Amino acid sequence: MAESVTITDNRNGESIEIPIVNGGVDAGDWKKLLGNTWFYDPGFTQTACTSSAITEIDGDAGILRYRGYPIEQLAESSTYLEVAYLLIYGELPNAEQFETWKHEITYHTFIHENVRKRFMEGFHYDAHPMGMLVSAFGALSTFYHEAKDIDDPEVRNKQIVRLVAKVPTLAACAHRFSVGQPFVYPDNTLDFASNFLSMMWKVAEPHYVPNPVLAHALDVLFILHADHEQNCGTAAMRVIGSSHPDPYSCCAGAAAALYGPRHGGANEAVIKMLNEIGSVDNVEAFVKGVKEGKGRLQGFGHRVYKNFDPRATIIKKIAYDVFEVTGKNPLLDIALKLEETALSDDYFISRKLYPNVDFYSGLIYQAMDFPIDTFTVLFAIPRVSGWLAHWKELLEQDQKIARPRQLYIGAEERNYVPMVSR
Repeated sequence: MAESVTITDNRNGESIEIPIVNGGVDAGDWKKLLGNTWFYDPGFTQTACTSSAITEIDGDAGILRYRGYPIEQLAESSTYLEVAYLLIYGELPNAEQFETWKHEITYHTFIHENVRKRFMEGFHYDAHPMGMLVSAFGALSTFYHEAKDIDDPEVRNKQIVRLVAKVPTLAACAHRFSVGQPFVYPDNTLDFASNFLSMMWKVAEPHYVPNPVLAHALDVLFILHADHEQNCGTAAMRVIGSSHPDPYSCCAGAAAALYGPRHGGANEAVIKMLNEIGSVDNVEAFVKGVKEGKGRLQGFGHRVYKNFDPRATIIKKIAYDVFEVTGKNPLLDIALKLEETALSDDYFISRKLYPNVDFYSGLIYQAMDFPIDTFTVLFAIPRVSGWLAHWKELLEQDQKIARPRQLYIGAEERNYVPMVSR
């Protein structure tokens, strides 16, 4: 028997039965009964703005799957470029498809010299790398005029390749400029993660060879951050994309959403919190203060996950692999003590506050010498593939232009009063 709900309008006694399909109900059916009565849902916490076949999250069970594949299996066995292909095109590539995809990405990593010399180097010397990246996305739309032809699948795919390939180059360029170092060109002999590390850290050596453990750790982090359903940045990508601009402009908007401290800046907040705690001896006092409302436990809890964040389990293991190479991050002991204290306290357990992906990712990035102001940039690099997967999907769905409604709470009609009479 099909699941359904029945609602009754108490103003007139009329009722309607609405089927539950894929865990949701059609707002159009509600409108048949309620007319111009809107659902009030700030933050869209109970509203499905679209249907999607890309990422599945079961927050109660702690499940995250890309196109049906468990995140644990992808992190263990796949690579970021393979996962990017999966997200965007719907299936894991065969050997021939992957070689073509990898070749196209590798040979589109270079950015136009005018983007670097006249645009990126035009920023103030202390510009934030994420602000530079947001701006660079928008600037690319002025270099690739054909990108506006979003109805042509071939043109669409070319922009997808360009964006996935060029975002690490733009990210590394933003960092190098912010610390006064010369730009490093991509190295087509290196894999995706290793090439990014080369562009970040190469100094004078003829050929930069990153530590394979660190390159692998970064690749796994890219997999974990590639997509996460309808988060703020992805929702922004779909809202902007619904008006049919080019994908570079859409990515600029999505990246601007990611820039906010409530979204992509969470792992930076964890590092700041651990620095403020300062010592293992101060953990219990800090936790006590949080329970009294005097502070916030960063890196715990999630809007979607009401159990553990499956990415956090993977990332904790990766952290230890990284620390074997870099040496232990001095903040790790504080983080472990904080995790132990919180997970044994009914206050946090009852509120289902478990470590999320941000709790350990910042420690890894810091151990790998990434400056704190690049943490959100590191988030944006892989998330581009998720954004593009949703952009491609919404165009194929011919999604309506986004136009939410509101509940008006302002003044009733009133007449204009001349300034001399106010």
